[in-house]
Amino acid sequence: MSAPQKRKQTAWKKSRKFGDVKGGRMRPKLADNIFNRQHSLLAPSQGEETPVYMVDNPSRDFYFPVTVEDIKQVLSQLPVELTQHLTHVWLRKRSKKRELYQGAFICGSGVQLVVIYAFPKDLLMRFGEEKPSGSTLTWYAPYKPELIRQKNKWFLKWSEEGIRKYYLEGLLLHEIGHKADSYYKRYWSVAYAKKAEKFANNFAYYWADELRTAYE
Repeated sequence: MSAPQKRKQTAWKKSRKFGDVKGGRMRPKLADNIFNRQHSLLAPSQGEETPVYMVDNPSRDFYFPVTVEDIKQVLSQLPVELTQHLTHVWLRKRSKKRELYQGAFICGSGVQLVVIYAFPKDLLMRFGEEKPSGSTLTWYAPYKPELIRQKNKWFLKWSEEGIRKYYLEGLLLHEIGHKADSYYKRYWSVAYAKKAEKFANNFAYYWADELRTAYE
């Protein structure tokens, strides 16, 4: 496992939160200055095998539904032009600041990083007091989570296999979709945020259909 390296000034592209519509952000106004965040990775050295895989200890209440080998298998089935510049894949633990995030694509200073965050061991995706929208439920529907309500709060209850498939067919491919879209450098525009999410969603839909049998 490679440790994060010396900090470099780079841009954080986008993040997804548990419960957001199709992995998108709830408030596209970017009031939290998400475009100004930084990562702390250096670009790989010449000749270094990429992507570099990093795996955190996910903490007591979380786990990673997928393994590095699962991710490698999916990426190996994609056309090389979609993955050749991917430098890092990080299975990352959660903190208070990231407790709702599912994943992210980060790009800058020679780094193209996909981050996949750990999932709760109780297999509950939390939405709070507001019932998830129809489009949100449609996004998750192929993986058959159960919508439940407890003490005025809404949850999706997942099976272990269902969340594994979602991480590979939905979340991972969505982030690779952002990587593909970043070729056009449109992610720097706040106005493009919703279109970028739509592009990544459609990318995930298409390639999930193409690759689903690769790891079943």
